[in-house]
Amino acid sequence: MVAEALTSDAVHLAAGGVGVVVAIAAVYLVDRPSDDWTRAPRSRLLLGVPWGTLFVIAGVIGVYLFVQSGIDDPNRPVVIPFRSWSYFYPEGLVWSSFAHAGRGHLTGNLLSAVVAGGLAEYAYGHFPDGREVDRGDGLVVRLRRLLSRPRQLPSRLRRLPRRVREVPSRIAAVESPAESPYVRAFLIVPGAAVAFGLLSALFALGPVIGFSVVVFGYWGFALVSRPVAAVVAMAGTTLVGVLYDAVRVPVAFAEASPSYGVPGWANVAIQGHALGLIGGALVAVVLLRRRARRPNGVDRDADSDSTAGRWRYHPVATAVGDDGSGADATERSALLVFGALLLFGASRRLWAVYWYLGNERYELYRAVGVGLLALLAAIVAVAAVSRDEPLWPTRAVPEPETIRGGIRSATPATVGLLLLVGALAAVAGPGVVPNLVAVDDGDLPGDPIEVEGYQVTYAENVENQLVGVVDVEAFGRSTSVNTSGVIVSDPDREIWTTAVSKGNLAFWGYRAVDVGGTGWRETVWVQRVGWVAANGGPTYRVDAVRNETRRTLYVSDPAQAEPQIDGRNISVAAVEGGFEIRVTHENATVTIPLPEEGTTLEAQGVSIVRGGDRVYAQRGETRVRIAQRERYEGRQ
Repeated sequence: MVAEALTSDAVHLAAGGVGVVVAIAAVYLVDRPSDDWTRAPRSRLLLGVPWGTLFVIAGVIGVYLFVQSGIDDPNRPVVIPFRSWSYFYPEGLVWSSFAHAGRGHLTGNLLSAVVAGGLAEYAYGHFPDGREVDRGDGLVVRLRRLLSRPRQLPSRLRRLPRRVREVPSRIAAVESPAESPYVRAFLIVPGAAVAFGLLSALFALGPVIGFSVVVFGYWGFALVSRPVAAVVAMAGTTLVGVLYDAVRVPVAFAEASPSYGVPGWANVAIQGHALGLIGGALVAVVLLRRRARRPNGVDRDADSDSTAGRWRYHPVATAVGDDGSGADATERSALLVFGALLLFGASRRLWAVYWYLGNERYELYRAVGVGLLALLAAIVAVAAVSRDEPLWPTRAVPEPETIRGGIRSATPATVGLLLLVGALAAVAGPGVVPNLVAVDDGDLPGDPIEVEGYQVTYAENVENQLVGVVDVEAFGRSTSVNTSGVIVSDPDREIWTTAVSKGNLAFWGYRAVDVGGTGWRETVWVQRVGWVAANGGPTYRVDAVRNETRRTLYVSDPAQAEPQIDGRNISVAAVEGGFEIRVTHENATVTIPLPEEGTTLEAQGVSIVRGGDRVYAQRGETRVRIAQRERYEGRQ
């Protein structure tokens, strides 16, 4: 009984929770912050909570559960129709930035969004200039107040309708609706995230899926507006992930097992991530420059009393010169912004520039990727930090009216901003042309299964129409590559993809292919069944199963066993619906079906004996193994 208790999830969760509470209490008592821990977020956010980020996260979860049918199977949502396939398939463009490929993909993005989005929303602020908040009562008083709140719940619920009715009047009382904390928290912040996701989908290179483009937008905004905090927050995402896993699975058991997958860096949607990062940084630069140009020339956001001291040397804080005048904001902090971008990009694999060679082969250009990352970090630093003083003061024109005058009056800040816009265009531009090309509506190989416009089949070494949608050749590489595996196509939805690669199917033996649309799904199971000839390689067939109906999609070439028996060659061949044994002697071939379990068949004077997962050939006193059933590592 004691042993069972020690392995109980509840016991481990309680023990871990007690440890965390004791640790926080000890730090609190030593620090004696007198409510300072919550004062900074409450000075900029409603109740100190990033409501806009939480609203967006709730919406993304809703998309996963109800649009992708994740509520039916949380580990296997419908993915194929919710990628950004083409401008001619709006449904994919609308959902691609908010849909996900699986539960791990979803939780990873959302946990990062909690940290990055919360920090970005804090930098933006529900209160444009911050606000004064009281230092609050002591810990004991607040705990007593917290315990008394359940008794106050009925009266609070009775007052709720009146408070809701007062919201419009509170918004109207503000000079500009955009300065209302309610508008900023519940409209501007979530609206900006949704708009950013929709806009970025228009420039996605390839069938991208996932909220990560918005998450990287959050990070871009945070790295420019709060670089030190953003670097710390990068470690915070790891902590949040660990806490989530600890609560979900307090005790985990594991053992050594084989796995299958492409290189980790090949799973990085680097173009989409770079697009989000640059876009978020650009928004932050424009916003902070506008704040710096307020009548008093001071960025009150960064220099307000609520954050004095902590962000005094923040790279976007307005500096004060020795003479008391307002100096430009970030003249001494370019290195800080540059370093923060480099650290973030390196940790998020933004250096992973690669070329797809076809059939799950990739070529990584790591050195070039690091150089491009450094250039991007420098461009962001220049745009965020440079001064608004002309590069050539003696040639500057106060109010330039011509292009020549504008060039002569250019400032480092303007040059940096133009470079940042250029970087955004360079990253976004390559995604336009592929999205304008329609998928070829030609017939797929084999005998495809059709499901509401989708076609599912299996083929090997056929041209990859997804990668080769635009024919590009450069530096000895081409987009004309081949692919092998389960192919899903739907010309009406502009879909053509290798849903399951040949290697993946060979590793697992069977895979589920989910097709569908908003709120519906159909599943086609694809199974590989094969026999391996002795020292001769495998022969296999690939079947599709739907509604308990099996259809053979593909059969491979026969495999000849290496051993000969009295001059006779024996081969195993996959055929539609089964397997055959072929015995060749003196240019004559006799074909028989693969014997059933425990039976024997004759061909060319050779007895073919089936024993379990092995097949033997016997003639006289000679007996050799000619084949055994194919095994799949993922199922062992």
